[in-house]
Amino acid sequence: MINVRSIPYMQIRGGSSKGLYFLASDLPLDADERDQILLSAMGRDVRQIDGLGGADPLTSKVAIVGPSSRPNADVDFLFVQVVVGENRVDTTPNCGNILAGVGAFALEAGLLTALPTCTAITVNMLNSDKLCELIVQTPDEKVTYEGDTRIDGVPGTSAPVVCNYLELAGSVCGALFPSNNFTDTVLGTQVTCIDNGMPLVLMRASDFGLSGRESPAELNANDELIQRLEALRLTLGPIMNLGDVKAKSVPKMCLISAPTHGGLINTRTFIPHVCHAAVGVLGAVSVATACLFKDTVASAIVDVPEGDLVSLRVEHPCGEFSVQLHLDRSQNSLLVRKAGVVRTARLLSRGTLYI
Repeated sequence: MINVRSIPYMQIRGGSSKGLYFLASDLPLDADERDQILLSAMGRDVRQIDGLGGADPLTSKVAIVGPSSRPNADVDFLFVQVVVGENRVDTTPNCGNILAGVGAFALEAGLLTALPTCTAITVNMLNSDKLCELIVQTPDEKVTYEGDTRIDGVPGTSAPVVCNYLELAGSVCGALFPSNNFTDTVLGTQVTCIDNGMPLVLMRASDFGLSGRESPAELNANDELIQRLEALRLTLGPIMNLGDVKAKSVPKMCLISAPTHGGLINTRTFIPHVCHAAVGVLGAVSVATACLFKDTVASAIVDVPEGDLVSLRVEHPCGEFSVQLHLDRSQNSLLVRKAGVVRTARLLSRGTLYI
């Protein structure tokens, strides 16, 4: 007789991704046992036909949420990327899109109590041991998903979720510029390695014979490009304090070029081998941060505004992503104190998952 296990879940669209959200108490404490359940939940093959995944990295994501172990946070959040078609998971990176749904999930699941008008929730991001403040709209002390906020990569409008990331520098790699340089030359290519919430490698599209305006489908079909990016990624893993990254989804690889629609910079991001239809939240934060510093591969492309509070628009294949950076320019140095972004989220379903 087959033993069937049932687990409560919610499926939430967070930003331009969607994933399964679980209470930590509903999953095993043992990481290996937990990961096997998540693989079965999403689907182990490339089509994810026997699971709830959508056969795409953006829809093969998991959030595990529970009461926080930190006195200055409300909930703990572990992000899990289920790697499509490879029957494995990766907990190395964070995901700002899935994070955008954590506040709604915590309230819907009864972990926290909603306040009138809006509710501020401080999230301890276990993947990076950093904090993010989420502002969730809660009129009448209930989560609302209705509103006029539009984000590129998502049809329609919804209620805004304000995400204020606190001191993200070196979240995964241990330093904002983990190679200790603004620019490195690796395998004959100039790159900037940065981690302001997401380990990222920036490269000029022109150095690959590209305009930077190619569609994701065109780039994904360029086998020579994919092979070159992977060779760079594997070489840079140890340099970025990430070790052997063959089985990891970081660092993300990002081709940059001059903006085409009035933004700060244009991007094409790979996660890590497939070109993103848009750009990740923390990926956009890391790109925008790199643009602020002289001598990065982005510095000759961009025109950054002055001031201690700058709003920067990062262009991507289906629109743009706005990032607000709070800066400290004192003592002849530049520090990013806080990064603010606006996302939306929507509860799609809730029920019982059968493993």
